[in-house]
Amino acid sequence: MLRSELLKDCPYASHWIDSVIRTAYSMMESWRRRYLRGRAKKAKPKIKRRFARCKITLMKIDYNTKTIRITLKPWEYLTVSWKGTWFDRRVKGWTVGEVIIKDDRVIIPFKNSKVVKVKRIIGWDGNELSLDGYEPGTGFIHIDLRPLQSIKVVYEKKKAVAQAKNKKELYEKYEARERSRVRDFINKLSAGLVRLLPNSIHVFEALDKGNLTSKERVRRVRRKRNARTPWRKIHKRVSEIALTGSASPKYTSRECPKCGFRVKTQVGHEFKCPRCGLKMSRHNVAAMNIRRRYLKGKPRMWGFPRSEDPEETMKVELRAGVTLNGRSPMIWAPMKWGSEGDEAKGRGA
Repeated sequence: MLRSELLKDCPYASHWIDSVIRTAYSMMESWRRRYLRGRAKKAKPKIKRRFARCKITLMKIDYNTKTIRITLKPWEYLTVSWKGTWFDRRVKGWTVGEVIIKDDRVIIPFKNSKVVKVKRIIGWDGNELSLDGYEPGTGFIHIDLRPLQSIKVVYEKKKAVAQAKNKKELYEKYEARERSRVRDFINKLSAGLVRLLPNSIHVFEALDKGNLTSKERVRRVRRKRNARTPWRKIHKRVSEIALTGSASPKYTSRECPKCGFRVKTQVGHEFKCPRCGLKMSRHNVAAMNIRRRYLKGKPRMWGFPRSEDPEETMKVELRAGVTLNGRSPMIWAPMKWGSEGDEAKGRGA
């Protein structure tokens, strides 16, 4: 009935009506899920910028000439070409998805159907100043996020000064510059992870930032600090260039990865198990538990290092950081060691 009603005064091809209905239902269903979970307001979503998603049936793609012919009306077409563009070589051999038409641009999504042979599964624990990972073959991985926090703190102060002086243009300038630098940092971080750990599945925490920044649950100072770290943006960007997964963050830093005992409270940066006596950084504990939860079909001890002396194996660590200038991330490798004596040797290399 809805389709018949919309087709009455529509001069365009009928497939566009099908696309509109499908897109609208998808948006409403997404809003409904978020609303039931308390993550969206009662007001229904509104389209602020017009767009049209083009169905495959409305497109004729020629991969030899690298052009797309889109049917607008019967016997009326729009031709779009990606030949000679900056991304032409990157998408060689890829297939075109559903094109999105906006008022000022046309967005062409490409899909890569390349088969990836997974070599490792890495669990990542997101923290304020670091991203800590674990994989048995590599050991523990420490990514320094302090430069990202530095960007946030610097621009928070600049925006506060501009706001106090009631300079809206200056405030918007600082806000745009902050977004640009944060995006640049996340892009370099994601590219560095893929180069450093190729053919991997990166498992992140399914964090609900609404709970971390809730006025009822978190104090103001802690709430502000939690809002600075864009964990979901990092996860999203990595998912665009590598295989990713997610796991529940509940009790990840309070459960012993060796015996499974769960402590009631966690104070400080070190985890101490009262049952088996394990002592380890709680960030490393969380990374191991996140990885283990992702591998739910495996035995409980699957994610723990197989060694006669597991605490010695746990000293193996690979450290990496992202430079604020330049194109390539700075990987402090081979900073990989198994004992205190090898640490200096690793730094010298």
